Amino acid sequence: MKELLGTGVALVTPFKNDKSVDFEGLERLVNFQIDNGVNYLVVLGTTGEPATLTNEEKEKVKQTIIKVNNGRLPLVLGIGGNNTMAVINEIKTTDLSVFSAILSVSPYYNKPTQEGIYQHFKAISEASPKPVIVYNVPGRTGKNMEPATVLRLANDFENIVAVKEAAGDLVQAMRIIKNKPTNFMVISGDDMIALPMTLAGGSGVISVIGQGLPKDFSEMIQLGLKKDVIEANKLHYKIMDSIDYIFEECNPAGIKALLQKVNICSANVRLPLVNATEILQQKINNFIDNY
Repeated sequence: MKELLGTGVALVTPFKNDKSVDFEGLERLVNFQIDNGVNYLVVLGTTGEPATLTNEEKEKVKQTIIKVNNGRLPLVLGIGGNNTMAVINEIKTTDLSVFSAILSVSPYYNKPTQEGIYQHFKAISEASPKPVIVYNVPGRTGKNMEPATVLRLANDFENIVAVKEAAGDLVQAMRIIKNKPTNFMVISGDDMIALPMTLAGGSGVISVIGQGLPKDFSEMIQLGLKKDVIEANKLHYKIMDSIDYIFEECNPAGIKALLQKVNICSANVRLPLVNATEILQQKINNFIDNY
C-alpha cells in the first residue's frame, strides 16, 4: 500500500455560524492539503465529527471531497462502530470505488475482550472489498488493542494492511513494528510521536495538525522516512507546541481554531463539543503569528 506511506490527514468538517456544513470551507481545506504536499486524505474520521452529522450530510461531505480532490490524492474512508453487523452493512452498501482503503476504529463503549476485537475485525475483513486499516485509540474506545491482537489480524487477513496506532505508547508501536509481516504498515495516530514512530520503522501518520501546517508536517514525515533525523527533528520541535494546543480542549475544537486563524474555515464545532476558549484561541493565534 505505497499510497498510504507518509502523511494522511483526518479532515475536519467545517461549519458555518448556524452550524450547517460549510462546503466552501471544505473545498479550501482539501485544496490546501493537496497544494502543500500531503500524501492522502482521510474522509469522515473522528476529526470530521461524523458522530454529529446526519447520513445526508455525511454523503454530501464525502461527495464534495471526492469532487474537489478529483483523483489527485488517494482517499481513505472512515467506516467503524461498535455494532459489527451495522459496520458490515455500511461497507456492503457504500460505493467504495474511489477509496484506496477503509479506516475502522476498534469498538468503543462495549469494551470487548481481545478475542471480541479480533472477531469484529475478522468479520469486517471478510466483508470488505477494499484494504482495511484497523484503528487503535484506547483514549476514545476504553479498550487497548494489544500488539498480539494487531499482529494476529495482520498475519491472518491479507486485506488488513495497516494499523493506525494511537495509544500514545511508542514501546507498544515498536513491539508491533518488530514482529509485523513485511508489508504490514504501522501508522501513527498520535501527532506528538509521529516522527519517533516513523524513525522506529513506522510508515508515517494519519494526522490532525497536518491539515493546519501541511507543508512542514508532511515534510517532517518525509525526512523521517528517509531517516534524516537532524532535519526532521528541527521541524518536529518547530511544530511541537501547536500539537499540545490543538488537543488541549479536545479534538477537533483546537485544530478548527487553528484553521480559523489561517483563513481556511471557522472554529465552529457541534454539541456536545464546544468551540475553543478565547484563551486557547489566543495561544494558537500567537503560535501562528510567530511561526
